[in-house]
Amino acid sequence: MKKQIYDKNNGLSYTLHGDYYIPDLKLNEEEPIYGKYGMLRKEFLREYRSAKYQYLLLTGKLTTHLNQVNQEAREQVWMLVEQMAEKQGVTETLKKQDQMKWVGLMNNIRNCAEEIVLETIVYV
Repeated sequence: MKKQIYDKNNGLSYTLHGDYYIPDLKLNEEEPIYGKYGMLRKEFLREYRSAKYQYLLLTGKLTTHLNQVNQEAREQVWMLVEQMAEKQGVTETLKKQDQMKWVGLMNNIRNCAEEIVLETIVYV
């Protein structure tokens, strides 16, 4: 039996260990730098889309995917917060006049924006 073989169908090489061929897999040593939305996406993939998670992990594309999702989600939240604040009339003038009201409205707006982003970007 050959010590190493290459499978053209899946693009993996295998090494003979005892009676079994074991795939030669290497984990990407890239340091994960994704943020909150990337971590949420990773947990979602691991729990509910395990095939996609395994594929991204084995091909070394997981960190890149999570960074991309994190960046898109952050940009979308920022844009939605701006738009919703403008639509609801939450301005710097209100902030100067009534800080507690402004904080409450901005917290509500940010929470709504995050829920929208979680449902449209992270949990799909």
